[in-house]
Amino acid sequence: MRIAVLGTGPVGRTLAARFAAVGHQVVIDTRDVAATLAQTGPDAWGDSPFPVWLDEHPDLELHDFTNAAAAAELIVNATNGAASLSALAQAGAGNLAGKVLVDVSNPLDFSGGMPPTLFTKETDSLGEQIQRAFPAAKVVKTLNTMTAAVQADPGQLAGGDHTVFVSGDDPGAKAVVTDLLTSLGHTDVIDLGDITTARGVEMYLPLWLRVWGALGTPIFNIKVVR
Repeated sequence: MRIAVLGTGPVGRTLAARFAAVGHQVVIDTRDVAATLAQTGPDAWGDSPFPVWLDEHPDLELHDFTNAAAAAELIVNATNGAASLSALAQAGAGNLAGKVLVDVSNPLDFSGGMPPTLFTKETDSLGEQIQRAFPAAKVVKTLNTMTAAVQADPGQLAGGDHTVFVSGDDPGAKAVVTDLLTSLGHTDVIDLGDITTARGVEMYLPLWLRVWGALGTPIFNIKVVR
């Protein structure tokens, strides 16, 4: 499958590399290719400059949002939640129309410092905002309840026997995403229902952040036992 991953931060990098490793054709995407390739210092998370990382992953290509979305069969939004709508607008509504749009972002508001709050909750979600803004896209919310390393390689925890959720209005799109999650090693995928159920998984983030603080590591996940 031709996959475009929007976002060159830790989540975008980790997922793009993993998708390529399991056999997909993957491009990783940015607003400004020239600026991204000109980076020489560590990024905001302390990771190596993007050009260094890209050299270490010769099976991946860097494109801008528009060209990548146009050529992709499936698009992954791994941008900062506060910038997701503008990034997807740059990708182009016409390039998103009819395609599965996997949203792994979170509505985190860092304006008050750490820990962040949520800029949407209870009566709305970022997943819903994306679906409203791009009604012809098939938005599926998933993977936002765990850190990037666990998203990409669930087998490092309990042999992958922990839970990931999907939310979306299109059953066929959720089936495609479920198959993609299974290919990564996720063994317990729960379909929560339509895109409004994204409110629940996004509101889990305040708890996730505090569990991270208590454990001193983001390498954990939840399991729904039934």
